[in-house]
Amino acid sequence: MAEEGKENTNRTTEVSPGARSTPIAEGGVHTGEDFARLMSALMSDVIEGRIAPEIANATCNAGGKLLKVVEMQYKYAGQGDTAQPLAAPTLVLAREKV
Repeated sequence: MAEEGKENTNRTTEVSPGARSTPIAEGGVHTGEDFARLMSALMSDVIEGRIAPEIANATCNAGGKLLKVVEMQYKYAGQGDTAQPLAAPTLVLAREKV
């Protein structure tokens, strides 16, 4: 922990302007493909020092919760409807409000 009055120079909590994951995140994560692209870019950003590990950790935690919601929707959607076919529905991670 940094002493009071001194700046902590060990780590940055800022995102570098050249971070590859930033444009993906700004565009939104709506599909599994978007999520995979974001996580791949995020890993590269952390390894190359463009994003602090704390920010990557928070992003991964939020992503895990998003995937859990999709899993629950897939698991419990249409259980009471026997007329619905057994084919897997198209999974959407998030929808934009219009």
